[in-house]
Amino acid sequence: MTRLLQPVLAGVVAAVVGFASSFAVVLAGLRAVGADQRQAASGLLALCVASGVVAVWLGLRQRVPIVGAWSTPGAALLVATGAVEGGFPVAVGAFVVSGLLLTAAGLFPVLGRWIAAIPTSIAGAMLAGVLLDLCVAPVRALAEIPLMAGPVVLTWALLSRFARKWAIPVALLVAVAAIALTGPGPAAVDVRPVLEVTVPSWSAQAMVSVALPLFLVTMASQNVPGMAVLAGYGYRPPLRGILVSTGLASTLGAPLGGHAVNLAAISAALSAGPDADPDPARRWIASVSSGVAMIVLGVGSGLATALVLLSPPLLVEAVAGLALLGALASAVASAVADPEGREAAAVTFVVTASGLTLLGVGAAFWGLVAGGLMTLLHRRGKPSPRTPAGEAPVGETVSDPGSGEKALGSGEEGPGSDGGGRSVCGGGPGSDREDPGEGGSGSDGGGPGVGAGGPDTPQPVRPAGRTG
Repeated sequence: MTRLLQPVLAGVVAAVVGFASSFAVVLAGLRAVGADQRQAASGLLALCVASGVVAVWLGLRQRVPIVGAWSTPGAALLVATGAVEGGFPVAVGAFVVSGLLLTAAGLFPVLGRWIAAIPTSIAGAMLAGVLLDLCVAPVRALAEIPLMAGPVVLTWALLSRFARKWAIPVALLVAVAAIALTGPGPAAVDVRPVLEVTVPSWSAQAMVSVALPLFLVTMASQNVPGMAVLAGYGYRPPLRGILVSTGLASTLGAPLGGHAVNLAAISAALSAGPDADPDPARRWIASVSSGVAMIVLGVGSGLATALVLLSPPLLVEAVAGLALLGALASAVASAVADPEGREAAAVTFVVTASGLTLLGVGAAFWGLVAGGLMTLLHRRGKPSPRTPAGEAPVGETVSDPGSGEKALGSGEEGPGSDGGGRSVCGGGPGSDREDPGEGGSGSDGGGPGVGAGGPDTPQPVRPAGRTG
């Protein structure tokens, strides 16, 4: 019984940390694209249930600690995008298409390779531009509502030093206390859980400005780092089944208001690491209990929505911004890691952060376009560096011929593969690397790609058999 208790508690902690750290971001995103109170509460409940079911299903089926989560960077993208023409039904239609694209990425590996072909610096810069506005909200809140925001920011700052994974949940509790002392109380709103179906509508503009960027952000900022976390602990589950499961969950949850379901990144380390169970073969129990706990937490979605409605909007954005600072740091680090790609990354960041809407299409898409064009312009005509025979190009990791190392998908070529069967993130059983669970602010908005170099993204490890 004692052996069972440890992974179960680890899973519950992972669910609570994941929920409390970023539900405010989700609600802010849904409200930004036109959801009313009931639709936002329904979306949060749908995401909790869908991600919980994914974790339980994949954990039991594959006996691997796979944790499902909602796309926190995707929700931040919705905040940056704002209201779409046609209202929330059109946004829901974009959620459906994004879910279908996630499913297609699992069914057709070539689509995953296309995503992997996006330069890490461009993906990181786009994500940084998306997150910037929310991440400066704590500063604005300190200036406009200092009595409410001050204790929240101070609590976060102290706990980020001494108990990092609890920094955002406890800061959220402080915000709740401030709301209770200054607001009318939860009796003023309906706190019951609710499911409300929104019939989706479609528009070409929403497909380009919402669906495609949501898919790209979810893949690059959640699924790829999520696989890297698992690989760092020696787990290499088939990527195809994970993408199909999360894609179908996203598609089915969209009419209820959920925007995207994917692999957890940072909170996944709480279930995949040694704190969950000394025996790696038993850590899947933690992911299953995390899924069950997330479903239970979904029942409280009405109360969570009520708290957001009772608080000043800027306070909610401030808590969300604190939760996303770790993701912003990772994104910025990956954007500037490659000196040759910094100018293109800077262009991507500036265009995305500008918030411009051109031809009805949001800034995230135009940021990718501008960064891609700059990359092509600077690469065109540039001679390729000659590599001496028998040597690998600088920055490329070469597996030991006898190590038997495979790509993330257990032999599949997915977004975590370089297309030749080699794993980009490396890792595996017996690797001596640092715990990837340390870092970040509790949010699942991990870095934009494997090996990006940010605090939320596990670093590449040396191939087996080599010492350094």
